[in-house]
Amino acid sequence: MARQNFGGFGGGANMQQLMRQAQKLQQQMQEAQEKLDEAEYEASSGGGMVTVKVSGKREVTSIVIDPQVVDPEDIDMLQDLITAAVNEALRKGEDAREAAMSRMAPAGMGGLF
Repeated sequence: MARQNFGGFGGGANMQQLMRQAQKLQQQMQEAQEKLDEAEYEASSGGGMVTVKVSGKREVTSIVIDPQVVDPEDIDMLQDLITAAVNEALRKGEDAREAAMSRMAPAGMGGLF
């Protein structure tokens, strides 16, 4: 019976080695995901008048507002500052996630994450 060639992967030992590498990469990715989920990212707006912390799970964990920025006549500004700080903190977390996943991707496949 003829041996099948799996598109240049060869048989037996090469396929087992490929499977071990895939399992190792999967484990590394899972560990990185857990670390990212535990991380916390902070951003502020308005020169530090509003500070927001988010978790790696993309949840807001803290919002600190300097009392000086609270003006009942200008709620729109406060809302804008909060929105800006939340979006910046989330962006920081997403950038960290993308960087971590790209470091583990095989050459040429970083854009997949």
